[in-house]
Amino acid sequence: MLSPLKPYLGVKPTIASNVFIADTAAVIGNVNIGADSSVWYNCVIRGDAGSSITIGERVNIQDGTVIHINGAREDGSPHMPVVIGDDITIGHSALIHACTLQSECFIGMRSVVLDGAVVETGAMVAAGAVVSPGKTVKSGELWAGIPAKPLRDLRQDELDYWPESVSTYCELASNHIKSGNSINK
Repeated sequence: MLSPLKPYLGVKPTIASNVFIADTAAVIGNVNIGADSSVWYNCVIRGDAGSSITIGERVNIQDGTVIHINGAREDGSPHMPVVIGDDITIGHSALIHACTLQSECFIGMRSVVLDGAVVETGAMVAAGAVVSPGKTVKSGELWAGIPAKPLRDLRQDELDYWPESVSTYCELASNHIKSGNSINK
C-alpha cells in the first residue's frame, strides 16, 4: 500500500505521533500537523506550491476535504500559506485555500474559504457557503451563502457544541488508530 505521506521536492510532511491519517488521504510536501488532529478518508492536503500548510492541535479534517496553498504568481502576488489553529472542526468536503482559520472556529460541510480570507476565533462558516478572497468572518458571526455574508450572530448553544465536536473527533480518531486504521499506529 502506498503511504498517504508524500514528499515534494525533498520536503516531507511533519506529523505529530498521535495524528490519525486515513490510508486514503494524501498529505503532500510542506505540511505540519499538530497533536491529536485527524485527517479523514479521501482528504487531500497539498503543500507543494512554495508555501506551507500549518495545522494545529485537535483539528478534525473530515472526509473529502481539500486544503491547498497559493504559490507566487506572475503578477507578483506573494505565496499564500494555509494557517489552521487549534480545536477546529472542518466539515466533510470543504475546500480550504490559502487562508487562515483561527483557533476554535467551525467550518461547515461543503463550504469554501478562499485566498487571504480569515475565519476568526468563535466564527462559523455555514455548510455550502463560499467565503470570498480577502474577507474576514468575524468572531461571533455565522456567515452563509454564495458569496458568504454575515447571516446572524451565533447562539450560545452553537458555541457550546464546538468543543464537543472537537472532543468527539479526537476520541473517534483515537479509536481508529487503536483499530489499526491509521498510518500512525
